[in-house]
Amino acid sequence: MTPSRRDFLRTTACALGGLALASSVESFQAVSALTPQASPDYRALVCVFMNGGNDGNNMVVSLDQYPAYSAARGAAGLAIPQASLLPVSPANGGSYGFHPSMTEMQSLFNQGRLAVLCNSGTLVEPLTRAAYQSGAGKRPLQLFSHSDQVALFQTAIADSVSQTGWGGRVADRTVGLNGAATFPQNVSIAGINLFLTGGNTRQLAIADSNTTLANVLPLTMTGSTGEVNSRLASFNELRTLDNGHKLVKAASDTRSSAMQTRVALASVGNPTFATTFPNTTLGRQLQQIARLIALRDTLGIKRQIFFAQLGGFDTHSGQRAVVNNQPGGQDGLLLQVSQAMNALYAATVEMGIQNNVTTFTLSDFSRTLNPAGSGQNQVGSDHAWGNHHLILGGAVRGGSFYGTYPTLAAGGPDDTDGGSTPRGRWIPTTSVEQYAATLASWYGLSQSDFPAVFPLLDRFPTANMGFMS
Repeated sequence: MTPSRRDFLRTTACALGGLALASSVESFQAVSALTPQASPDYRALVCVFMNGGNDGNNMVVSLDQYPAYSAARGAAGLAIPQASLLPVSPANGGSYGFHPSMTEMQSLFNQGRLAVLCNSGTLVEPLTRAAYQSGAGKRPLQLFSHSDQVALFQTAIADSVSQTGWGGRVADRTVGLNGAATFPQNVSIAGINLFLTGGNTRQLAIADSNTTLANVLPLTMTGSTGEVNSRLASFNELRTLDNGHKLVKAASDTRSSAMQTRVALASVGNPTFATTFPNTTLGRQLQQIARLIALRDTLGIKRQIFFAQLGGFDTHSGQRAVVNNQPGGQDGLLLQVSQAMNALYAATVEMGIQNNVTTFTLSDFSRTLNPAGSGQNQVGSDHAWGNHHLILGGAVRGGSFYGTYPTLAAGGPDDTDGGSTPRGRWIPTTSVEQYAATLASWYGLSQSDFPAVFPLLDRFPTANMGFMS
C-alpha cells in the first residue's frame, strides 16, 4: 500500500532541530506586496533571563543606605559586608556597590558601558502603597507567582494573559528592516520561550556552543544512501502539496524554513574569537550568540533578538552557600552572569560592533529584603516584586543609574507591607513596558507601532527611560 502524505510525515525520521511554529496559522496568509527595504545598519538585543527571581537587593546595594540594609539582613547572614561590595559612583549621584562576584560589571560600569535600571517590575499602572493596600489600584496578574511573573516580564502586558512576547511583537513590526533575509530574526539558545514568540514571527531554538552551528539543525533520515536520497526527494515533493490548507501550509513553511536555515548554517563554518568565553551554562549560550552575530553579513541579516537563560535564582535557602570552597547559590550565579556578559561584550568589541549589540537582564521578580532562615548555608529570601536590571553595550548611556532606587527599610514607603509584618517587597517605580520600550526604540521600532507592541505604555509618564543613546 502506498503511504499517504499524512503517514509519510508522521513516520519519516526527520529531525529539524528546534525551529518551532510559534506563529498563528492565520499569519501565513499575510504576504507583503512590497519588497522590504533593509536597514543600513545592524542591531541586536540579547536578553539574559535570570530564572527563579534574582535578588536585586544583593546584586546592587546602596552604600548610602547600608545601615538599613545591614540591619535587615546582617544578623541572618544574608548581608554582604560593606568592605566586600564593589563600589561605584554613578554620574547622576549616590554611592552604590555591586555584588563581590561582579568585578566585570563594576569595570564596565566605570567605563560607561553598563547602566543599572532600578526597581523595575510588572505594573498595570503606576501604583502607590496606599492604592496597593486598599485595592484601589490595579495589580499585575498573580503577583509573586513564578510562572505568571516570568510570563508578564516576557510579554510586558501585566493585566492579561498574552500568547506573544514583547521580543516577538517587536520582531513582527521590524521584519522589514531585514530586507529579503530569510534567516530567523529571533533566536533562542535556551529552548522555545514566550519572549520571542510573535504573531508572525517564528523563533529558532538551537543548542549552545558545545554544538557547532553546522550541527544545530541536523536532518536525520535512516537507511542506505539511496534510501535517504529517495526519502528526501519524496519529502521535498510532499511539502509542495495541499498548501491551500492553513495547517498544512503552516507545517510546510516551518519545515522549509528549517531546512533553509540548516543549509545556511552548515555552509558558513564556526566563527572563532580571541575572546575567551567561560565554560559555564551562560557562557556557552552567549558564545553561540556571538557566533551568529559574527555571521550577520554572511546571513544578510540586519536585526536580531536573542534569548539566553540561567536558572537557580529561586534562593529560598542557601543563597550565600559555599560549595567546595567556591561561591554557590546566588553568589555563584552572579559570577556566571558577570563573566559571560563581559565575554560577549568583549567579543563585540573584537568584531567592532559593540555599539550595535545591547545585552540586558530580566528576571521573575526580586526577593524580600527580610531574610528567610539564617546561617551561611541556609539563609535565603522570599518572592518580592521590583528589581534592578543591567543593560550593557556601546550604545548604552552607562555609568549611571536609571529609575528610582527604593528606600531600604522594611515597612518603608516603597514596601508593599506596612504595619507589624513588613517584609521589604518594593513596589516598582518603572514598569517592564517602559524598560522594554526603551530597548525597542533603540532597536528600530517605529513610534507608530508602540501601541500595538506595548498596549499599556501610555499609562506611564514616560516611554523612554533614557539609558540608550
